[in-house]
Amino acid sequence: MLSFFKSKKAANEPASQYQQLGGETAVRAMAERFYDIMEQDPRARELLAMHPQPLTAIREKFFEFLSGWLGGPQLFVEKYGHPRLRARHLPFRIDTAMRDQWLLCMYQVLDEQVSDPLLHMQLKQQFTRLAHHMINTD
Repeated sequence: MLSFFKSKKAANEPASQYQQLGGETAVRAMAERFYDIMEQDPRARELLAMHPQPLTAIREKFFEFLSGWLGGPQLFVEKYGHPRLRARHLPFRIDTAMRDQWLLCMYQVLDEQVSDPLLHMQLKQQFTRLAHHMINTD
């Protein structure tokens, strides 16, 4: 019975970013659009070259990561354990150019899919911090 009460959302608890975005459908659309942009925009060609082809599996992993990172179901953690993003990306050379290519794609996704100005700003700041944290070389 206690777990029932813990799982209920408090009336004054704010909606997660996952919920604000529109849940699974919207977060999946973000992940898909991110990789669509990466594939189509020549400014992201070096970033695209780092990814295994086809992109089917990485698209799904990115959706699963975003789901939990944005406050929704912890799909990535359930399948693979803690994301350990820096450790998982250490085999790849990530410099400011790679960061900027990644952010180019993500900022376009936000511009296209997040209409709420406050949520857009919050996500842009969070993604910027995350991308900067991933830099592992000069």
